Amino acid sequence: MVETSARLLRLLSLLQAHREWTGAGLADRLGVTPRTVRRDIDRLRELGYPVHSAPGTAGGYQLGAGAELPPLLLDDEEAVAVAVGLRTAAAGGVEGIEETSVRALAKLEQVLPHRLRRRVGALNAFTVPMLGTPGPRVDAATLTELANACRDSQRLRFAYASHDGTTGRRTVEPHRLVSAQRRWYLVAWDVDRADWRTFRADRITPTPPHGPRFTPRPGPAADLAAYVSRGVSTDVYAQRATLVLHATAEEAAQRISPSAGVVEPLDDHRCLLHTGAHRLDVLVVHAVLLGFDFEVREPPELTDAIREVRDRLTRALHPDPARPAETVPVPAPTASATPPLPAPPASPAPPASPERPAG
Repeated sequence: MVETSARLLRLLSLLQAHREWTGAGLADRLGVTPRTVRRDIDRLRELGYPVHSAPGTAGGYQLGAGAELPPLLLDDEEAVAVAVGLRTAAAGGVEGIEETSVRALAKLEQVLPHRLRRRVGALNAFTVPMLGTPGPRVDAATLTELANACRDSQRLRFAYASHDGTTGRRTVEPHRLVSAQRRWYLVAWDVDRADWRTFRADRITPTPPHGPRFTPRPGPAADLAAYVSRGVSTDVYAQRATLVLHATAEEAAQRISPSAGVVEPLDDHRCLLHTGAHRLDVLVVHAVLLGFDFEVREPPELTDAIREVRDRLTRALHPDPARPAETVPVPAPTASATPPLPAPPASPAPPASPERPAG
């Protein structure tokens, strides 16, 4: 009886770990016959677990959604990971999930063994989240819907608000969700544009019904985090630059967020930074504030912008007393205004500005 109960728990854990299992695959993992697997599946169904099955050689077993949430089987490391993830979610980032995360964390801590409760309690008691400026919030239901479409390889239809405020409709084959600090991005194949696109999740409004299912294609890059980082920090801007930083890639990554640039190791003492901005002078300020010595690899125009900023800063530190002050434009006099006094003969008035006639 004990052996059978242990096998049922192991079977339930396997069904929760993967979406679909063949009978032969489960029998091999459990070390039993396919007939024993079928009997154990029937026992799980009697306990209220909705296990779906499909006949035939291509069929298998799948744990479905029931009327009530069945118990989850977590090992020690999984339980601690879930607790840490819930605490992070409680700090914000996903709209409406903070209170729910706190409730789920309280339930999890209540059933944790003492040894794990001490570990999770230490993390909660001695961890203080340092949150930056609140970013855009993502609706939890939207995030779940996107994740489900990625998992089920189901075409997704949604309204998308672009950065300029215009809204359009998109049909995509979703691939993966990528989180970057307090933002979420959907990497998907845009059906109408026949190309990969990255969408801000907080700008997505799903418009079901979705479908049909599709055959997943290889992603746009092996490293999706770097792919999204390059898209949101470099490719989206009109001005792009590659800098050689006199710092290791690890040192640079500590100061540069993925949304501000992509860092690549160059050698033991230097790394490359790919970044972008709307204007070259903004790129100059961004590079200076990184706190590293750097060289411009491209574009050449960035070097000219650095010289202009350097000269302006030099003039600010060492003003030239002989340099005349810039004339502040004076509004043209109206009919009711008092006419200005004539200039002294020894100081002739400067020539009139070409923007308006002399008065």
